[in-house]
Amino acid sequence: MKPRGRIKRTPEDFVVEEVPAYAPCGEGDHLYVRFTKRGLTSDEAAARIARAAGAPPRDVGIAGMKDKIAVTTQTISLPAPLSKGGAEVEAKVRALSFDGITVHEVRRHGNKLRPGHLAGNRFAIVVREIEPSRVDEVVAALEAIGREGMPNAFGAQRFGRDRDNADRARSWLSGRSPAPRDARLRRLLFSALQAELFNRVLSVRVARGTWATPLVGDVVKRRRSGALFAWTGDGAGDRDGREEDVASPTGPMFGARMREPEGEPAAIEREVLSEHLGPGVDLAAARALGEGTRRSLRLWVDELRVEPIPDENQRSGLKFYFVLPKGGYATSVLGAALALDSTEDRAPDVDPTA
Repeated sequence: MKPRGRIKRTPEDFVVEEVPAYAPCGEGDHLYVRFTKRGLTSDEAAARIARAAGAPPRDVGIAGMKDKIAVTTQTISLPAPLSKGGAEVEAKVRALSFDGITVHEVRRHGNKLRPGHLAGNRFAIVVREIEPSRVDEVVAALEAIGREGMPNAFGAQRFGRDRDNADRARSWLSGRSPAPRDARLRRLLFSALQAELFNRVLSVRVARGTWATPLVGDVVKRRRSGALFAWTGDGAGDRDGREEDVASPTGPMFGARMREPEGEPAAIEREVLSEHLGPGVDLAAARALGEGTRRSLRLWVDELRVEPIPDENQRSGLKFYFVLPKGGYATSVLGAALALDSTEDRAPDVDPTA
């Protein structure tokens, strides 16, 4: 049985900083607003900023969702073309002052932020109430993950509070129920279905011991460059001039135009799709929600370090620092070494990025 630990006793125990995929250039019809929020969901914070600036909340661009019981720094975009009163919107954003929200930077850019427009997230997480005799065990388990990576499963956050988002997607994609009217909800439900199918493929590869070992026919992904290529089994291309640019197998984020593997990996993915997609579900009909992509089966954890912190009740606390690529779940990383208790009484925000 894993050691137990408690997270999120206060928002300051769970600090997240979004790592942008690119910096705003300073010109364009959209305002990129970088801010820190405390005790709010990403949607709540974005809506408050938008309303105060006089921009419709539905037009806000968000790269990734962040937890409520946390202190998180992220960027949203607001439409503010200068030809349509954008200077006034910009002035209002720069003057914003809210409880629970601190605006750090406002800069213009040419495009709206979309889900997935981020490189990753930087975490500083406190885990409390760990049995002192098991602290070394926890540290050793996390250090092993830092060296070798871990299975890149989607966490419970992806599937909604009642864990039924994937089934809801199957229902309307097969015509058994009407599609949600809200476009964002349609994308969210479809992403949950993609994530469930990915997790099933990953489970097969974990059971067979091949989640980190490429098979002939795999589409593999480099750790650092992110390049995708077909694995031929001759070892060529395993590394690309850098010791850490390791190639790992990828799994399917099923869609109408997803790149397909060959051989045994393809057979595994076809079997999962046949058994678990659901009768009458047509991925081509969901093309507008996502054409499909590949996701690494191995999650790499960068810049991992651990430090002890004082804790009460004769228990021990640890503070973990690490960086994850987009679509990686901090609770999954910690959950590989600990059985986590949380102060939250609801599921965290769903993160639609992958």
